[in-house]
Amino acid sequence: MGFYRKNIGGAHQAVRVVLGVAVAVAALVYLAGTAAWLVALGGAGFAMTGLVGYCPMCAMAGIGKGGVS
Repeated sequence: MGFYRKNIGGAHQAVRVVLGVAVAVAALVYLAGTAAWLVALGGAGFAMTGLVGYCPMCAMAGIGKGGVS
């Protein structure tokens, strides 16, 4: 994938995946209705940024692996 450059490191990626999955599961277990699905979708999105190693918000803020912060 040459469309982006990874901007988060290995430990940061692992934390994002674990927290994202935890939030998604907790939302589906403890919330109901539309709110549960919206929070779960947010958690899944957070986990996806960890899986691919790229965070658009970090890129916009200039925070990143090998970049200037």
